[in-house]
Amino acid sequence: MLIFDKEAKRFEIRTRPKLIHSTTGTRDMQPVELSLRILYRPKEDKLKEILDNQGLDYDDRVIPSIGNEVLKSVVAQYYADQLLTQREKIYADIKEGMTQRAHEFNMELDDVSITSLQFSRDYAQSIEKKQVA
Repeated sequence: MLIFDKEAKRFEIRTRPKLIHSTTGTRDMQPVELSLRILYRPKEDKLKEILDNQGLDYDDRVIPSIGNEVLKSVVAQYYADQLLTQREKIYADIKEGMTQRAHEFNMELDDVSITSLQFSRDYAQSIEKKQVA
């Protein structure tokens, strides 16, 4: 609990999940929809800064914003087929980018995972046709 202006503010400091969705484009301009599950918590020694700068709903303000930013910048570096063949590298890049940005907002990320990755219908059909041939 943090006392601010003679009024108590209650922060949840346990790790909590947040699911974010983003639509972005690959290096070869293929649209892709991604979902991330993020496990996060505030830095306990920075609660006053978080309250002053972002407010009690800091997670609703910060996480979707940095998530979209990082997803767009990372995914744009790869071709669509690489999203499937280099999934571990892309995951590591996303996790590193999210962790760095979260630290700037006084948050710790315990885990970041890709829960969904979907290509456009046309691109998915073209991949299916190649596999059949």
